[in-house]
Amino acid sequence: MKRITIRTHLAVTALALAAATGVHAKTLVFCSEGSPENFYPGINTTGTSFDGNEPIYNRIVEFERGGTKIVPGLAEKWEISPDGLIYTFHLRHGVKWHNQRAFKPSRDFNADDVLFMFDRQWKESDPYFKVTSSNHSYFNDMGMPKLLKSVDKLDDYTVRITLNKPEAPFLADLAMPYAAVQSKEYAIAMLKAGTPEKVDQEPIGTGPWYLLQYQKDAVIRYKAFAQYWGGKAKIDDLVYAITPDASVRWAKLQKGECHVMPYPNPADLETMRKDPNVVVLEQPGLNIGYLAYNVTKKPFDDVRVRKAVNMAINKKAIIDGVYLGSGVAAKNPLPPSMSAYNDAIKDDPYDPEAAKKLLAQAGYPSGFSTDLWAMPVQRPYNPNAKRIAELMQADLAKVGVKAEIKSFEWGEYRKRMQNGEHQMGMLGWTGDNGDPDNFLAVLLGCESAKTNGSNVAKFCNPQFEDLIQKAKQVTKPAERDALYKKAQVIFKEQAPWFTIAHAVQLKPVRKEVVDFKLSPFGRHNFYGVDIKQ
Repeated sequence: MKRITIRTHLAVTALALAAATGVHAKTLVFCSEGSPENFYPGINTTGTSFDGNEPIYNRIVEFERGGTKIVPGLAEKWEISPDGLIYTFHLRHGVKWHNQRAFKPSRDFNADDVLFMFDRQWKESDPYFKVTSSNHSYFNDMGMPKLLKSVDKLDDYTVRITLNKPEAPFLADLAMPYAAVQSKEYAIAMLKAGTPEKVDQEPIGTGPWYLLQYQKDAVIRYKAFAQYWGGKAKIDDLVYAITPDASVRWAKLQKGECHVMPYPNPADLETMRKDPNVVVLEQPGLNIGYLAYNVTKKPFDDVRVRKAVNMAINKKAIIDGVYLGSGVAAKNPLPPSMSAYNDAIKDDPYDPEAAKKLLAQAGYPSGFSTDLWAMPVQRPYNPNAKRIAELMQADLAKVGVKAEIKSFEWGEYRKRMQNGEHQMGMLGWTGDNGDPDNFLAVLLGCESAKTNGSNVAKFCNPQFEDLIQKAKQVTKPAERDALYKKAQVIFKEQAPWFTIAHAVQLKPVRKEVVDFKLSPFGRHNFYGVDIKQ
């Protein structure tokens, strides 16, 4: 992305930026791990991009801070019809849009903006459908194009959404980042000016902060929006100091050059916990790290090969050597904290001899050659993909499998995996809405197995699909859980992944930060946070 400077300001360091805001302004510096791909959440799938977008936007419903409960957002109330097909949202009055150098809003937020959010992801005829990207991953992977029957504006402050079938997680889905509401008026103005991409590069939203400056791989500056409908943020100046290296993030946190840092090195945790100026917040992570087998490519189209590779890899050695106490071994695609988790399932044992026999049965008595993709970044579910790949490579060599480790720049890596270019590749997921559907349908469903989808194993199993589709339409939690537990049995039998670990979410925060709450989704939300000066 090109450099965006909405107000000219030379930034040398995060400290200089903080100092420049004035004596009385409260500044919080977040040492983020990377640059956002853009400022349009509808096409993003990484926590890095969602974090960069979070201060700017709202959705019609939101998750309560630090939890999974649905609370009012841009809609102050709603009704759901008894058959679960019609959702009627009553929107807030008087919600202001941010100002922008090239555009001054002439009206408040209204129903037209909600319709624009849906239309640009749903309707190919919308002039914004292909602006920035036409790959609306979340919208498509959750089956929204088939689920939505109509989205209607009843008046300026009432929107009615009609579904083709009941969908238990629908309300939670609307609180996810992809459903951030953008200004229809701004979009029309930029289309007329011949610069529609500015909507996603120089964004305006209704959120608690507006974008002041973005310099790729260096810094993002946000300023508190005085007219924010929820009340002005306690933090005046929010600075994202982009710091990819975890050890550098930790050094900055120690010096007070930043106040919050994500994704610490597990090896640094002991030192962090001894620092009198730092608190390490932690909770079980709603996540999964895995190695996906592309089931459409040989030899991984054979379940015996997938099972053999599962048994050839020493999972305990990976957990002990890389996660260092910050992860627990995964056997299911769902995290253990979810009620639908099937604890009765037995994991594939580490058994190289059994793996060799299975490979021979599958026609590979001498093994085979494959690629092994390793992520170039540290993620909540994987502290060091390169090291894990090396351990896997050594284990696989013992059963005759020659694995060549490959990697690419993060955006390119994800795009190529979604396209199915890999044979084996590491990836992972942090839940977006606390619902099992967000793991099982988005990561393993047939709709998501298509090109550009998040199902990078390209796994499409009719029995598994039938169970997760039924579960979408069941409203009783116990009945839904029972269906998901059956689906996990099929997952384990079919082995589209080698499940690695569920990581503990760890967040070192300086003690002067007041009321920062861990998000179950691993996101960083600073509205409601204060800082002692």
